[in-house]
Amino acid sequence: MTSTAADPTSGRPAAGGRSPFRSLHVHNFRLYASANLVSLTGTWMQRIGQDWLVLQLSGDSGVALGLITALQFGPSLLLSMYGGVLADRYDKRRVLVVTQVLMGLLAVGLGLLVATGTVALWHVFVLAAGLGSVSAIDAPVRQAFVSEMVGGDLLANAVGLNSTIFNGARLVGPALAGLLIGASGGDTAPAFLVNAASFAFTIGALLLMRPEELRRSEPVARARGQLRAGLAYTWARPDLRLAMVLAFVIGTFGFNFQVTIALMAREVFDLGAEAFGLLSTTFAVGSLTGAFLSTRRSARPRQRFLVTSAVVFGLLTVACGLTTGFLPFAVLLVPTGAAALVFSVANNSFVQLGADPQMRGRVMALYFMCFMGGTPLGAPVIGWVSEHLGAPWGLILGGAVVVVAGALAGLWLARGRRVRLEAHVVPPRLLLHVGEVRGEQAAGR
Repeated sequence: MTSTAADPTSGRPAAGGRSPFRSLHVHNFRLYASANLVSLTGTWMQRIGQDWLVLQLSGDSGVALGLITALQFGPSLLLSMYGGVLADRYDKRRVLVVTQVLMGLLAVGLGLLVATGTVALWHVFVLAAGLGSVSAIDAPVRQAFVSEMVGGDLLANAVGLNSTIFNGARLVGPALAGLLIGASGGDTAPAFLVNAASFAFTIGALLLMRPEELRRSEPVARARGQLRAGLAYTWARPDLRLAMVLAFVIGTFGFNFQVTIALMAREVFDLGAEAFGLLSTTFAVGSLTGAFLSTRRSARPRQRFLVTSAVVFGLLTVACGLTTGFLPFAVLLVPTGAAALVFSVANNSFVQLGADPQMRGRVMALYFMCFMGGTPLGAPVIGWVSEHLGAPWGLILGGAVVVVAGALAGLWLARGRRVRLEAHVVPPRLLLHVGEVRGEQAAGR
């Protein structure tokens, strides 16, 4: 990486203008991002290995796979807010070291059980619940820690880069897991042990950081009612309420593509696992593109951008459900994946940049609960709709709910204001202009 000149006013590397990689000029974030790429690749390898192991042990039971998903995401509903309190109360870097060590030990435990031939299905369930519980605490701490590494001026770019890394790992990790499991004759132990080793990179990066360069917020003293204080703070902020509602609706009804893509491949196109893998890859390519485009953002997104991006994502999801051919469906998944990540990154940045530093951990915990906590609720609903009405209806109804929620949010923003919607064909974009009503217009409202 090329060196950059120091910013004499801040005593740290210059931000790098509009470069999509400008956050990497910060030493601590560069360490973290590099290690995160390795660790997330291992995480995706474990997810593939775990699903394959469950199918092996349960005799291809879909119910068992659904239970594993619930055990992984369910704890976020119960423990994320506690993780947010820990983030506001203690040194975030030290908390992350502890959570990373625990997740690494859980991966080692599963790998050894499989390697020694003593693994049973209930072992996988227990360890998945343990991993989900630790992850529920880790996630809000990790989200809040990004701002301490880069500061507010680079936060939007850093969030975009983190999403780019996440989706890059999603492209590489499953493929590596498949190759490793295949080369091992169906043995999933190597995938789990590789994931366990990957945590060492993140732990090492955290320990090698320069603590004096972190922009730490003043720790919150231990006191009663801190969870309620976080909820009250968020509820008193209309902008944060809007972001939380959009996150919940889209996370619950829109982000179910693992279910809907599989059903479209099997029921509509009458194709097998290879087609499902190809469709998942095209969606991941779109997600990676959307995350990379988001790295160019340098300021807190506007509320109307959140609303517009939500509506665009919903419309594209509906269009996916209306598509009847395999190739058009695959092509349409690319902009849909991009729109999903553009909204996700923008909403994350909006919440982080809008929260007071001493409340950021609890606010991000609530955001994580809204965005991820609906998955165990929304996935079965969309699955039921797809099973009884047909796979396309899972996409159509899920996208329609997102569009309606976005439209209602737009109407809420437009109260007492002038609204103008512009549609551009080249380049394709949808712009929502919201301005104050003045003079006679205000009087004649």
